[in-house]
Amino acid sequence: MSQSTNPEVSRRAFLRLGAAAGAGLLTGCAGPTGSPAPGSMVLALNRSLVSLDNKLNQFEAAVTVQRGVRQALTRIGPELTPQPVLAERFELTSPTEWTVRLRPAARYSDGSPVTARDVATALEMYRKVNGSFIASFFPEWPEVIEQDQLTFRLRTGKPLPILDYLMANILITPSGANQAAELQSGIGSGPYAVMSADRGTGVYTLRANPAYWGPKPRVDTVHVRFIQEESSRVVALRSGEIDVIDTISPDSAEQLRNLPDVALTSSVGTRINQLFFNFRKPAGHPLADARVRRALTFAVDGRTLAEDVLQGTVIPAEGVVSHILAGAVKTGRYAYDPDMAGRLLTEAGVRPGDLDLKIIWESGEFPSDALLMEGVQEMLRRIGVRCTLQQFEPGGDISKWRQGRAGDWDILGNGFSVPTGLAFSALQGMYGGTAEREKTRDTYHGYVQPQVVKLLESAAEEVDARARASVVAQAQQAVWDTWPCLWAFIPRSLLAHRKRVSGLSLEPTNSYDLASLRLDG
Repeated sequence: MSQSTNPEVSRRAFLRLGAAAGAGLLTGCAGPTGSPAPGSMVLALNRSLVSLDNKLNQFEAAVTVQRGVRQALTRIGPELTPQPVLAERFELTSPTEWTVRLRPAARYSDGSPVTARDVATALEMYRKVNGSFIASFFPEWPEVIEQDQLTFRLRTGKPLPILDYLMANILITPSGANQAAELQSGIGSGPYAVMSADRGTGVYTLRANPAYWGPKPRVDTVHVRFIQEESSRVVALRSGEIDVIDTISPDSAEQLRNLPDVALTSSVGTRINQLFFNFRKPAGHPLADARVRRALTFAVDGRTLAEDVLQGTVIPAEGVVSHILAGAVKTGRYAYDPDMAGRLLTEAGVRPGDLDLKIIWESGEFPSDALLMEGVQEMLRRIGVRCTLQQFEPGGDISKWRQGRAGDWDILGNGFSVPTGLAFSALQGMYGGTAEREKTRDTYHGYVQPQVVKLLESAAEEVDARARASVVAQAQQAVWDTWPCLWAFIPRSLLAHRKRVSGLSLEPTNSYDLASLRLDG
């Protein structure tokens, strides 16, 4: 079904709402003063980087910095396929076993070698940490069987033919310094070493690692800053105080587009942004009924949100994962039909005024977030559904709310990035929750659907690529039929940088290789 733009919900109305309601929601953060020193550059992130480890925290812009310091056996390259990093050999040698050999030259910044024991410890720590983002992608944790300091086997009980993709997200740290928590300090094998770090303010200084085993970085010093207010980041970029800013809104892009010293780059990514329903509702609650969730989707005018609020920088989802992922299929469209929404709610026993929903999100989850939420609130009001909005500041306690430990909510403005480039991994991470994992709140907002898990388990073990793709497609349709989201979209990531910075290639993961940057002035 096609969607139509509702003239009553114009961008001008959204902007009026944003000016009135948004003024008290965002707190500005002053940027650095003065231009970067010779041989150095400054990155300004829109969300605070609380760790250079990724066990719990891996928003896309963080990946750029985290992988500048710590590395994995492989990485997911621009074509969304695995490329060797610390591993010089990563080979499937039996249906349940991979043989890996580390690069003999791989060293940490203190000069010590990267060893098989470090890999074994890293896997153990990722497995043990509570609430791990990365752990959700692993259907099974591999056992490390060491042959010598550089050679080992990764063995699983069942076939895991995508393990080379999965291991791209296990960052390696010296065994004795690793732990089952986000690491706030320590050394890595990457092109940069940490000179100073303040996780409270999100300020870091990185210096080229003299012991780096690969090509020497072209920029000697990288400063990382957290500047929450987008307008402050734009001003700092224009004045030359900042070299790169990430995840900018369409309005900011328009301000920067024709400046002679600024370049814009964009990429359709692996991320999907969602207005996700809370699946921890008790039986009998309206949102526990898939008919009600489906009915509410008809109230949202996705075309207006995509074109007028987000100004064409997003693609409305036609499936449950980003369409660029390997194995992604179309499962349906979000259609705008408020009359249909009303009829379906009535059929489900929900009358106008019965629903009072709470929508929560963290500032910076996606550009123009507050404006979009205010629009959704108005659209739902028109079908007799009241909504309250609660916006969380970065670094706050929204993670506890996501887990159902801090307070109740109904819809979450959320983004889910897929660092493997595989549709299967997206499904496993979001929709592979089990009753056992829900006991520790390690599911995706309470989503536990046994029929989906059964399909994912079958896909995880399937060695034949064509057969696996068929099962992954079935799983996507099964998820769509549960109506997990009020609306969802695929962002076109927007990044701006001063032209003195060259070699920046934004990848589908909304990150880039820090070591490949160079300064032309």
